[in-house]
Amino acid sequence: PAKPPASPRQQHRIGPTTRGVHHARAKDTHMLRRPARDLTRTFTRTFASSSSSAPRVSIERAADGVATVTLGRPEKLNSLDIDMFRAIRSAAVELAEDKGVRAVVVHGSGRAFCAGLDVKSINHPLHARANGRELLDRPDGAISNLAQDVCYLWRRVPAPVIAATHGVCLGGGFQIALGADMRIATPGCKFSLMEAKWGIIPDMGATVVLPELVPKDVATELIMTGRIFDGEEALRLGLVTRLAEEPLAEARRLASEIAARSPDSTAAVKRLLDATYCEADDRRKLHLETALQRRLLGGWNQLASAARGLGAPPLLQPSFAARSDEWLAEADAEAEAEVRAMLDGGEVEVRGDEVSEACA
Repeated sequence: PAKPPASPRQQHRIGPTTRGVHHARAKDTHMLRRPARDLTRTFTRTFASSSSSAPRVSIERAADGVATVTLGRPEKLNSLDIDMFRAIRSAAVELAEDKGVRAVVVHGSGRAFCAGLDVKSINHPLHARANGRELLDRPDGAISNLAQDVCYLWRRVPAPVIAATHGVCLGGGFQIALGADMRIATPGCKFSLMEAKWGIIPDMGATVVLPELVPKDVATELIMTGRIFDGEEALRLGLVTRLAEEPLAEARRLASEIAARSPDSTAAVKRLLDATYCEADDRRKLHLETALQRRLLGGWNQLASAARGLGAPPLLQPSFAARSDEWLAEADAEAEAEVRAMLDGGEVEVRGDEVSEACA
């Protein structure tokens, strides 16, 4: 018989966290077992930056079993530096293992949900190489890497996860929201899968969740253009569940309604729908995201895109080169075969006369 899937903690070991994780003191740490009538009592846990005492992410648990996850970098519109990636992963892993959590709400503090990747921080000359390795390398046996964890691990939380978005929800921030089971947004919230601006692809789990929400042509148009659209259009496209002027309040109301149901039945519904909505291998999708992203990063056209995205003067913007030979059919078949071999634990060598078989 097949072995049961590893728990999120087995896949992503947080390790000792004597620095950067703080507990808010509470007289009753068992309060999640109290009757639901005591709805004012909460327990809060925060995940702080390694370079700052300010928490990147906080978790507030209410007595009805609803956990509210707050992205806490409002001065940067909750953009994703390496500490934010780590904190979101840690929060998702913790909630996945907490049997007292019956529903989760994820939102951003301040004026926005999340403005996406903090490019300047991630690409800082002193840390860019180490950050890239940490984000893209995949621990042994893990399905996802750190960049994908912030989206994909919400799917591993047995309780339903609701994202409440406002302001902007861009790039990696949008993929975090897509990892939730439901999304509630303001009508004017701005969305974009804007990786095209930097000459790269969405590689934070979008390929797992988008097929469940929109047709292929819609996903193709949004990813290739990287255009910005509002909550009204997101609702029409099926990318958000509903609109609300106060999305956090509406998300908490919905979470409380679900939390009043059997936690076993809600967990069963989530597992059933995740398993049956799209019959495809999450592991293969996530590995292929990373493999293709690595082929793009540092290439001439990706650097040219980055120069434009950073606002270089037109005269200093490099022109795009012709498409690389890496995207020819033979190279694509070789890349596909490498992914298959990696997943199967074997070795596959693709020669010219075997291209059609590898693509089958």
